[in-house]
Amino acid sequence: MELKAAWEKQKAFFSTNQTKPIAYRLQQLKNLKKLILDHEKDIMTALFQDLKKPEIEAYTGEVGYLLHEIDYTLKNLKRWAKGHVLKTPPINMPGKTYIFPEPYGTVLIISPWNYPFQLLLAPLVGSIAAGNCSILKPSEIAPHTSALVASLIPQYFAPEFISVVEGGVAETKELLSFAFDFIFYTGNSTVARVVMEAASKNLTPVALELGGKNPCIVTEKSDLKVTAREIAWGKFFNAGQTCIAPDYLLVPQSIEQKLTDLLVQTIQEFYGEDPQKSKDYGRIINQRHFKRVSELLQDGKVVAGGKTEEKDLYISPTLLTAVASDARIMKEEIFGPVLPIIAYNNLEDALSIIKQYPKPLVVYMFSKDKKEQTQIAQETSSGGICFNATLSYLVGSSLPFGGVGESGMGKYHGQSSFALFSHPKSILRRSFALRPKIAYPPYSIPLSYMKKLLNYILG
Repeated sequence: MELKAAWEKQKAFFSTNQTKPIAYRLQQLKNLKKLILDHEKDIMTALFQDLKKPEIEAYTGEVGYLLHEIDYTLKNLKRWAKGHVLKTPPINMPGKTYIFPEPYGTVLIISPWNYPFQLLLAPLVGSIAAGNCSILKPSEIAPHTSALVASLIPQYFAPEFISVVEGGVAETKELLSFAFDFIFYTGNSTVARVVMEAASKNLTPVALELGGKNPCIVTEKSDLKVTAREIAWGKFFNAGQTCIAPDYLLVPQSIEQKLTDLLVQTIQEFYGEDPQKSKDYGRIINQRHFKRVSELLQDGKVVAGGKTEEKDLYISPTLLTAVASDARIMKEEIFGPVLPIIAYNNLEDALSIIKQYPKPLVVYMFSKDKKEQTQIAQETSSGGICFNATLSYLVGSSLPFGGVGESGMGKYHGQSSFALFSHPKSILRRSFALRPKIAYPPYSIPLSYMKKLLNYILG
């Protein structure tokens, strides 16, 4: 279908109000769940073809996560959609003041390639729940997943409600030229600026889920064995191609060697002597990204890993030390299985390093000391902060997820997704009673009296 016609068809369908009843939204969410359950094997296969995703990672990071998000939304949607009553000031008595969530209308969802199924459909859960129509633009860099989604969506949804547009830059630019009512983009900050500029021409609100250099601070007051396992898991899951992966490690000089040794040991425990042979270790998405990440290996001393094979798009789990602050690896998001280890003298030293970079998506800290935790929480700015864990920061649907500054804007997951894709409409419902004449011209009361009266009637 021609792109503009697809968008116009959705606008026309939304205007019929058929998407607004809660029963309709619940049924569409059930349809999405059925799509996933009916084709779980096909989804896992596509993810393996695109990223060589291990079965467990494909399920926990994509399929299973989505099923939980849908179930959580099904359970709570009626309550979220009720809105909430506010205190009504005396001037509007008798009356009622409340906020009612209404759908925006037509939504464009643009997803990345690193979690090509989950990051396309998790926002869709919120869009459906809020009562919007949606056009999905999957990443062409994950072609097998993109093609699968494009083939499945029409089997479960009417195109005037949800449709998929495959393609590359040209198709995305054309979609961005339409006056969508809301745009949700996940990806890098360069493209995010293009999205925001295009949206500004139509005054379209946007949510931008980006990335950044997520610091991981370890202190002497941490359990180093647990810390090493959490960091290795968080960094090398999906071969490091995760927006919330620790980007660089800050460790006290006094325990740098000990933690490095534990990380080396943990990597071996996770993936064996040769991670390339491990069924639990993924691959880089394509040759362009392989080349970029491989070049970053030159920016420090390799103390573990460092092996690459272009034909297999394989880069081993790698630890780097002696990394200069002005090295390329410290100037861009790594988005691969390479972890720079940087020694610091004290927390103030670590904080000064963190503050050299734009606000990250998440700050990690491993410490048993609540005073240290409080200091980091108060003196850093990020989308979120996670103590003594990494990937489990995203587990569950109750915690809003999103960035700040260069790492994005807008929060989603769970109720936050419903709120993100809804316009909070302010409503005053007032009776015809109690309309004192002093409120209207010609004004007959002294200003001094009105000043006193105003404080009371406004509440």
